Amino acid sequence: MPDLLLEQATRYEYPETIPVRVSCLPIAWLKRGDDFQKIADDFPQFFGGFKYDPDNYSYIDRYTAHKWVDNWGCVWNNIHEGMDSIVTEHPIKCEEDVYSLEIPSERNADLPHGFMYLRLLDLCGFELAMTMFADEGDEIRTLIDKVLQYNLYQIDALVKMDPNNSMYSFGDDLGMQHSLAIGPEKWRKYLKPCFSKIYGRLKAQRPDSLIYMHTDGCIWEIMPDLKECGVDIINPQFRANGLDNLVRVCKGKIPIHLDLDRQMFPFATPSEIDDHVRECVEALYLPEGGLGLSIELDHNIPTENVYAILNAVEKYRHYKG
Repeated sequence: MPDLLLEQATRYEYPETIPVRVSCLPIAWLKRGDDFQKIADDFPQFFGGFKYDPDNYSYIDRYTAHKWVDNWGCVWNNIHEGMDSIVTEHPIKCEEDVYSLEIPSERNADLPHGFMYLRLLDLCGFELAMTMFADEGDEIRTLIDKVLQYNLYQIDALVKMDPNNSMYSFGDDLGMQHSLAIGPEKWRKYLKPCFSKIYGRLKAQRPDSLIYMHTDGCIWEIMPDLKECGVDIINPQFRANGLDNLVRVCKGKIPIHLDLDRQMFPFATPSEIDDHVRECVEALYLPEGGLGLSIELDHNIPTENVYAILNAVEKYRHYKG
C-alpha cells in the first residue's frame, strides 16, 4: 500500500499529520517476539495489526545466518540470525581484475541496498576501492561503468515489473560517521553522474513517480546534489548529519524522512527520548510538509525506551507549530 502521508509530505501537500514509519530488525522479533508483539498491539497505528508467528516469520536472505555468493561473485557471510550480512571475500583482488569482471546477466529489478557506491566496495573491499579513487585511473572508471550499466538494466526491469508505483525506494549508504569517504568533490565527479543516469532513467519512464532514497552516514554536503539527481525525499540519519545541518540544508528545500537517533535509543532515559523527538519536530516542521519520521527498533532497546519512542512520535506527529 502506498504511504499517502509520506507522498503528501514529499510533495508539500499539507499532510494531516507528520508521516511516521516504524521498522523492526528481524532479530528483535526472533529474540523478543512476545515483548514486541505486545508493543505492536499497543501501537496499531504504526504496526498495522501485525501478528508475529515464529513458525512462519520470514525475512530476506541477508538476515539469515549463512554464507553465500551473489551474482557478482561477492561472498557474503552472516553469523547472527536476524542481523544483516557483510561481504567477507571480494572478487576483485587487484586493479587489473576490474577488466575481467563480467556484468551479471540477470534483468530482474535487482537493486538492493548498496546498489551503486557500496557495490563498488563489495566488489573490491574498502582499501582497494579507496586506492582506486585516489589514483583516478581507468580502473575506477571501468568498474563504475560496469556497475552503472547493470543498474540501468535493472531500472528498466523494475519499471516493467512495477509500472504503477507512485514511490520507488532505493538505498545506498554514501557517508561515514563524520564525512564522505571519498569527499564531496570526488563524489560529484564519479558518483553523481551515476545517480543522475539511474534516477533519470526511472523518471523518463515514470515522470510522475517519486524517488525515495535511504542513505546512512554524513551526507548533508551532497543532499542538494541528490535532489539534482532526481531524488524527491531523502532518509538521512540524525546523528551523523546533525540537526543544524539538516535544518540549514533541507528545511523547505529538500524533503526528508528523518532517521531518529537510534544510537541513543538503548541508553537514553524516556525523558531524553521525548526531548529528542520534540527537538527534531520543532526544528524541521513546516505545515506544508517536507518532514517524515523514521524509527528502526532492535533487540537491544529496553522495553521502556521502545514505549517512550513510540509515545513520543505519536504525540509529536500531530504537531502544528
